[in-house]
Amino acid sequence: MRKTYLYTTLIFSLLTLSLMAAPRLTVVAVVDGLTSDNLAALRLYWQQGGLRTLSEEAYQTDLLFPHLVYGGNETTATLMTGTLPSEHGYTMDRYFLRRDRRVHNMLEDEQAKGIGTSLRLSARGLLSPTMADRMRLRYPYSKIYAVGLSAETTVLMAGHAANACCWLDPEQRAWVATAAYSEGLPSAAYEQNKSGRIAELAERQWVPRLDIPAYTCPTEQERKRGFAYDVKKVMLRAPEANTLVIELALALQKSEKMGTDGTPDLMLLHLNSLSPQAESDHIRSAEHEDIYLRLNQDLGYLMDQLNRRIGKEHYQLLVVGRPVLGTSLQTMSDIHMPVRPFNVDRAAALIGTYLMAIYGHERWVDGGYGQSIYLNRTLIEQKRLNLGDIQRQVATLLLDFEGIQAAMPSHEALMVPQLNNSLCKRHTGDVVFTLQPGWQLMQDDKNAIDRVIDERPQAPLLFWSGTLRPMPQQTLKATDVADLIF
Repeated sequence: MRKTYLYTTLIFSLLTLSLMAAPRLTVVAVVDGLTSDNLAALRLYWQQGGLRTLSEEAYQTDLLFPHLVYGGNETTATLMTGTLPSEHGYTMDRYFLRRDRRVHNMLEDEQAKGIGTSLRLSARGLLSPTMADRMRLRYPYSKIYAVGLSAETTVLMAGHAANACCWLDPEQRAWVATAAYSEGLPSAAYEQNKSGRIAELAERQWVPRLDIPAYTCPTEQERKRGFAYDVKKVMLRAPEANTLVIELALALQKSEKMGTDGTPDLMLLHLNSLSPQAESDHIRSAEHEDIYLRLNQDLGYLMDQLNRRIGKEHYQLLVVGRPVLGTSLQTMSDIHMPVRPFNVDRAAALIGTYLMAIYGHERWVDGGYGQSIYLNRTLIEQKRLNLGDIQRQVATLLLDFEGIQAAMPSHEALMVPQLNNSLCKRHTGDVVFTLQPGWQLMQDDKNAIDRVIDERPQAPLLFWSGTLRPMPQQTLKATDVADLIF
């Protein structure tokens, strides 16, 4: 009996110490377009501010993505879950649905009503638990909120188990949300909408913070005229958008008393470092530099406020970049590496015509999207044809298309290491192909699917903690990030 009592007491003490050792508040910020090169190039500008503090005090590394990166939220899903697209199921921002032969938003959920928006989104289709889910499983009474600029990115950060998730609607100039989370639109977001704060910032004009000659790489047009934007016209890529996210995050921290008790809480933020005219993640203009300078200021304000409210020893901040635009098409062309478009719709139509010539005038192809061709399986079954034979015929034909590197039936593609990491069985078509370097996936002549053309994009990670804790010694992959905060 006494041994049982001592054992129980020891376990309880260890759990209590573990809880006390955990930071009271973890803040995770995913920043669109943030790159290590940009951070290094602009460091001299930061006499103070959040990026200055992080550059001096945070653990820093570059993340590698062990899967194909398209410039969408497949990276966000990987960062948040610590798993590959083959496991979490989010391979691209959209997927092809055979039932209606249309392309759908990956987070589309008719059961999740929008609050202040017509969008119906949830993380229901995400197959792996996120940081938010793991926090909820470990600490059932944690307060978990996600605030951001993009609906999809913010929902993915919120995962399945956040208290609430809201994002900025530039048209309505208001915070909107999804009813997929128990608290709907948080009261702090409602109050900011009601106060007119968003409308106030939207009416401002964004002009250079410094004299144009002080920037490192202004364009010729900026050298002559500077730059100026009405914030309301470029809302989500204006620095004021980041300011609004930070202000709402701090309002939530105050109203919900996040980080003030023994249960760890989690704040998830989606921010931006890309300017309105940016065609690349890499800085090529004064306006792009300017948004970094203001992001530094906003992050500094966030850290200063948290230092005062809960104490720097009681929280940790993780900032990670998300590859969005890669290297611009113009830059590639300037070094004589032009990028050529590969039209997936046109390829699917040509394959359909080819199969008609062999098997008769029927609709043999449902469509194409991403790196997949979707065959009409129902028709193939009705005609009692061998699906495997037709898959191999289509793969062989695709190899004759200009720009195609490899093509194979889907079951074979799932055996190729990098493709296996990047494909999810439930969304993959019947024939999978890859493109040669210098080719870009297009849905049609105007709409790009693949926005990142860097061969192996990296993203910076900066992890600051007010508590003494060991940091990783090895090079990190994007799948390692979720483990850092636990």
